[in-house]
Amino acid sequence: MDLGLLLNTLTPSWNSVAILAAFFVYLAIAGSILPGKIVPGVTLQDNTRLSYRCNGLVSLLLLIALIGVAAKINVLSLTAISDRGLDLLSTTFLFSVLVTLLLYASGRTSRSQGSSLKPHITGNLIHDWWFGIQLNPQFLGIDLKAGMMGWLLINLSVLARSIEDGTLDRSMILFQLFSTFYILDYFVHEEYMTSTWDIIAERLGFMLGWWLLHNKVELTTAAVIANCFVFIMGYLVFRGANKQKHVFKKNPKALIWGRPPKVIGGKLLVSGYWGIARHCNYLGDLLLAFSFSLPCGISSPVPYFYPIYLLILLIWRERRDEARCAEKYREIWAEYRQVVPWRILPYVY
Repeated sequence: MDLGLLLNTLTPSWNSVAILAAFFVYLAIAGSILPGKIVPGVTLQDNTRLSYRCNGLVSLLLLIALIGVAAKINVLSLTAISDRGLDLLSTTFLFSVLVTLLLYASGRTSRSQGSSLKPHITGNLIHDWWFGIQLNPQFLGIDLKAGMMGWLLINLSVLARSIEDGTLDRSMILFQLFSTFYILDYFVHEEYMTSTWDIIAERLGFMLGWWLLHNKVELTTAAVIANCFVFIMGYLVFRGANKQKHVFKKNPKALIWGRPPKVIGGKLLVSGYWGIARHCNYLGDLLLAFSFSLPCGISSPVPYFYPIYLLILLIWRERRDEARCAEKYREIWAEYRQVVPWRILPYVY
């Protein structure tokens, strides 16, 4: 592909703007009116708690049904996203920059003294824009679950293109099964995410699906089994650790692995996965990330950008979280580190 054609492909089009706008308008409407369990979030510094309507699964299923109907009556093509991959990528990037600038401006003008909307300004423009200056900013009522829904729509569009082109193979099927299960599981357990600090809107499903669409990868039966093993282990650790923490916060006396939980200082859980590593959920997330990339084979490092990126991000996040916990819990945290010496991977890190 020459430079001119690449730039032309990356140029945002009105079709991509319309697709993205329709997607976010749907999310804003569906998130507000569809039924769902109201779940209180974590208690903030000013003792207030935000409430979350957990209707993501209903919203996702309805959206897929509407897209199916639109495709059936020829209003929309199922391959619309995969056919406009780079175009949509650049449009989404510009939209993201615009939204973050609007959030920054909104935060600067906020007069709220509540923990959610009170601006925390460092004075460094780049720092404040990059990290944000409000804890729980609001934008058109759109929830962060938008990222997970968008990931599934991207994958399904790539799958539709693969079927139309007759290129569907083991690698594509494995990737689609893993990512679809992970996304649906997220919405089934949406309540758990209200107490986690996770990168739910930073999945790179488009890159992996696009790679499989344009690069033939033949997986042996042994490779498929090994890939499934990595995915299952990652899922068990990721989901199990997050569930244990969520249940413990709701009921500190709930059994963990059939036994009463061990706690340091009445606050820090050292049972179950949280007695194995201080950030064991990150290990599960990393295993899942590698399982999404493994169907792409090992002929190129490109599909492994996501797990490598995630590894760097999670180590950076873990270091920041450790510093925050050390300041918050002080002597309790020092005792916890002695009982649970490993950060993410036992006996390694």
